[in-house]
Amino acid sequence: MKKIFLLLAFTPFLLAMTCDDDDEVYCTQEAKAALNVSVSLGAMSSITSEGVTVVATDGNYSETLVVVNENDPIFSGAYEREGNYIIIVSKEGYQTYSTESITVTRDVCHVIPQQIHVVLVPN
Repeated sequence: MKKIFLLLAFTPFLLAMTCDDDDEVYCTQEAKAALNVSVSLGAMSSITSEGVTVVATDGNYSETLVVVNENDPIFSGAYEREGNYIIIVSKEGYQTYSTESITVTRDVCHVIPQQIHVVLVPN
Protein backbone atom coordinates (compact mmCIF):
# COMPACT_ATOMS: atom_id res chain seq x y z
CA MET A 1 0.00 0.00 0.00
CA LYS A 2 2.89 2.37 0.78
CA LYS A 3 4.32 1.75 -2.69
CA ILE A 4 1.05 2.75 -4.35
CA PHE A 5 0.84 5.87 -2.18
CA LEU A 6 4.43 6.84 -3.12
CA LEU A 7 3.74 6.21 -6.79
CA LEU A 8 0.63 8.40 -6.68
CA ALA A 9 2.44 11.09 -4.71
CA PHE A 10 5.31 11.34 -7.22
CA THR A 11 3.25 11.02 -10.41
CA PRO A 12 2.80 14.82 -10.84
CA PHE A 13 6.58 15.33 -10.56
CA LEU A 14 7.27 12.61 -13.12
CA LEU A 15 4.76 14.10 -15.55
CA ALA A 16 6.18 17.59 -15.10
CA MET A 17 9.70 16.38 -15.88
CA THR A 18 8.62 14.80 -19.19
CA CYS A 19 6.93 17.93 -20.52
CA ASP A 20 9.05 19.82 -23.10
CA ASP A 21 6.84 22.90 -23.46
CA ASP A 22 9.76 25.14 -22.44
CA ASP A 23 11.61 24.18 -25.63
CA GLU A 24 8.86 25.35 -28.00
CA VAL A 25 9.48 28.50 -30.00
CA TYR A 26 6.59 30.49 -31.40
CA CYS A 27 7.50 32.44 -34.53
CA THR A 28 5.45 35.19 -36.13
CA GLN A 29 4.35 34.93 -39.76
CA GLU A 30 5.62 38.47 -40.43
CA ALA A 31 8.53 38.75 -42.88
CA LYS A 32 11.45 40.74 -41.43
CA ALA A 33 13.57 43.11 -43.52
CA ALA A 34 17.22 42.18 -43.13
CA LEU A 35 18.38 45.68 -44.09
CA ASN A 36 16.92 49.00 -42.90
CA VAL A 37 18.71 52.11 -44.13
CA SER A 38 18.04 55.71 -43.10
CA VAL A 39 19.64 58.57 -45.03
CA SER A 40 20.46 62.16 -44.02
CA LEU A 41 21.77 64.88 -46.32
CA GLY A 42 24.85 66.76 -45.16
CA ALA A 43 24.34 68.51 -41.80
CA MET A 44 20.58 67.85 -41.77
CA SER A 45 19.50 65.74 -38.82
CA SER A 46 16.22 64.61 -40.40
CA ILE A 47 16.11 61.57 -42.66
CA THR A 48 14.86 61.65 -46.24
CA SER A 49 14.11 59.38 -49.16
CA GLU A 50 13.47 62.06 -51.78
CA GLY A 51 15.61 61.34 -54.84
CA VAL A 52 17.70 58.78 -52.94
CA THR A 53 18.52 55.33 -54.32
CA VAL A 54 19.70 52.51 -52.04
CA VAL A 55 20.99 49.27 -53.58
CA ALA A 56 22.11 46.21 -51.61
CA THR A 57 24.26 43.50 -53.20
CA ASP A 58 25.40 40.11 -51.94
CA GLY A 59 27.48 38.32 -54.56
CA ASN A 60 25.22 37.92 -57.62
CA TYR A 61 22.14 39.05 -55.67
CA SER A 62 21.14 42.71 -55.99
CA GLU A 63 18.08 44.55 -54.70
CA THR A 64 16.98 48.16 -54.74
CA LEU A 65 15.62 48.84 -51.26
CA VAL A 66 12.26 50.59 -50.98
CA VAL A 67 10.53 52.92 -48.55
CA VAL A 68 7.37 51.32 -47.18
CA ASN A 69 6.07 54.33 -45.23
CA GLU A 70 6.74 57.86 -46.55
CA ASN A 71 6.14 59.26 -43.05
CA ASP A 72 9.09 57.17 -41.83
CA PRO A 73 11.46 57.20 -44.84
CA ILE A 74 13.55 54.12 -44.09
CA PHE A 75 14.69 51.97 -47.01
CA SER A 76 14.02 48.28 -46.35
CA GLY A 77 14.71 45.04 -48.18
CA ALA A 78 16.35 41.63 -48.35
CA TYR A 79 13.35 40.20 -46.51
CA GLU A 80 14.25 37.03 -44.59
CA ARG A 81 17.55 36.78 -46.51
CA GLU A 82 20.86 36.13 -44.76
CA GLY A 83 24.03 37.32 -46.41
CA ASN A 84 26.98 39.68 -46.57
CA TYR A 85 25.78 42.91 -48.13
CA ILE A 86 27.41 45.97 -49.61
CA ILE A 87 25.01 48.91 -49.62
CA ILE A 88 25.39 51.77 -52.10
CA VAL A 89 23.48 54.99 -51.46
CA SER A 90 23.27 57.69 -54.12
CA LYS A 91 21.51 60.99 -54.84
CA GLU A 92 22.13 63.59 -57.51
CA GLY A 93 24.34 66.40 -56.17
CA TYR A 94 25.84 64.17 -53.43
CA GLN A 95 28.80 61.83 -53.22
CA THR A 96 27.86 58.16 -53.62
CA TYR A 97 28.34 56.23 -50.38
CA SER A 98 29.32 52.56 -50.14
CA THR A 99 29.38 50.54 -46.90
CA GLU A 100 31.78 47.88 -45.78
CA SER A 101 30.34 44.36 -45.79
CA ILE A 102 27.30 44.09 -43.51
CA THR A 103 26.59 40.58 -42.25
CA VAL A 104 22.98 39.51 -41.74
CA THR A 105 22.36 36.38 -39.67
CA ARG A 106 19.20 34.73 -38.38
CA ASP A 107 17.77 33.19 -35.25
CA VAL A 108 15.36 30.24 -35.21
CA CYS A 109 12.51 32.37 -36.61
CA HIS A 110 13.74 35.34 -38.62
CA VAL A 111 16.73 37.27 -39.87
CA ILE A 112 18.21 39.69 -37.36
CA PRO A 113 17.56 43.12 -38.90
CA GLN A 114 20.49 45.48 -39.41
CA GLN A 115 19.92 49.24 -38.96
CA ILE A 116 22.24 51.43 -41.01
CA HIS A 117 22.36 55.23 -41.07
CA VAL A 118 24.10 57.00 -43.95
CA VAL A 119 24.98 60.69 -44.17
CA LEU A 120 25.47 61.81 -47.77
CA VAL A 121 28.02 64.56 -48.37
CA PRO A 122 27.29 67.25 -51.02
CA ASN A 123 29.57 67.34 -54.10
